[in-house]
Amino acid sequence: MSSLSQTIRFCTSRDALRIAYATTGKGPVLIRAAHFLTHLEVDLHSPVWQPWLQELSRDRLLLRYDGRGCGLSDRAPLALSLEAWLADLEAVVDASGFKRFALFGCSQGCAVSIAYAARHPDRVSCMVIIGGYARGLMRRNPTPEQVREARLLLDLIEVGWGRDNPAFRQLFTSLFIPEGTPEQMRWFNELERLTTSPEHAARTIAAFGQLDVSDLAAQVACPTLVLHARGDARVPFEEGRRVAALIPGARFVPLDSRNHVLLAHEPAFRDGFDEIHAFLSAHDPSLPGPNAFPGLTPRERELLELLAHGLDNLQIAAHLNVSEKTVRNKVSAVFDKLEVGTRAQAIVHAREAGFGTKPLPR
Repeated sequence: MSSLSQTIRFCTSRDALRIAYATTGKGPVLIRAAHFLTHLEVDLHSPVWQPWLQELSRDRLLLRYDGRGCGLSDRAPLALSLEAWLADLEAVVDASGFKRFALFGCSQGCAVSIAYAARHPDRVSCMVIIGGYARGLMRRNPTPEQVREARLLLDLIEVGWGRDNPAFRQLFTSLFIPEGTPEQMRWFNELERLTTSPEHAARTIAAFGQLDVSDLAAQVACPTLVLHARGDARVPFEEGRRVAALIPGARFVPLDSRNHVLLAHEPAFRDGFDEIHAFLSAHDPSLPGPNAFPGLTPRERELLELLAHGLDNLQIAAHLNVSEKTVRNKVSAVFDKLEVGTRAQAIVHAREAGFGTKPLPR
């Protein structure tokens, strides 16, 4: 996997907290709302999060930031509420100077993204939600058993989060990536310890449980894509379905996974990001639009982009992380759909439609 370079800066939120944010990649702007457990430096090398950053930075300028109390942002005593988290996103947007952009909300970042899109419709061109919810656990009419389980989890976090022994943190990790490899589990366990303090972790999770942006979701006017894993052990599938139903016109994509955080080795990861890339491209006028070769799948459009740059099959295989034989078969399928007989003809058609104009990912 190729490496990413980033530029880290700081801005100040409404209550004078310093918020760290970073940019990677080049192209149209995509801003990822903060969610729990991020660290701008550590994530860049994580086998869990680096594949996400690679995908989100491909052909785009990705801006992401550490939430208050996490990563490189200030860890001073602070307010934890929707208004505070929304103020942090507003501060980052203002500091960046970007006027209009696509918005990406993962997990708890979903609620903040919904609130921002509803209150700033002139700034958000489109929005992607994955593994998210509009209402926290305590706003879902939880059973007494669910309330007891939630309180127990908070106690375990306060007692064991900061210990060198990862046994306590492993329980939390198992809710996020139950199908993770041993290496991914170790990284996620360590990320929890490095990201924030036990006290802040417990307070944050408790505050997440009180979120409810259901009313704001109905006010979102931008095109929205909602994805959710069927077996998500952290955020129930039904909550993702509910988000898609609340946002007018949102498209819902179920994913076959048990992981709250999709992992690079599972098919759902590729399926999900194919959908995300196609959606973002369709709502970005600077990229080849959906009317250019509508019969192509998202993966075939990706291959055509590489063809338009003049790459050979071996180079394309390296970019797509597939075999050269697979590339040959896919190239033949693309030729058939474009009704061309040679590589040169396919490249001409692709470039006329706007492919090959974006910088290639490294």
